[in-house]
Amino acid sequence: MLKFYIKATEALKHLRSDNAGVVSFEYVIVAACVVAAVGLAFGAGGTGPISSALSAAISSISAKVISAVG
Repeated sequence: MLKFYIKATEALKHLRSDNAGVVSFEYVIVAACVVAAVGLAFGAGGTGPISSALSAAISSISAKVISAVG
């Protein structure tokens, strides 16, 4: 039991002093923020402001192409 305790405390000390773990945790936080920002921008179900603007632009371009061809 004492060996397990020593190994666990040594692992925690190593984890605390390991900077690579901190960097990867920061990347996880940044990735979560990016996902949240994209989710807010596009909205759930395609109802966000960017989704609406893209849809309107594509509709406008399609209408102009159809009127030019027809």
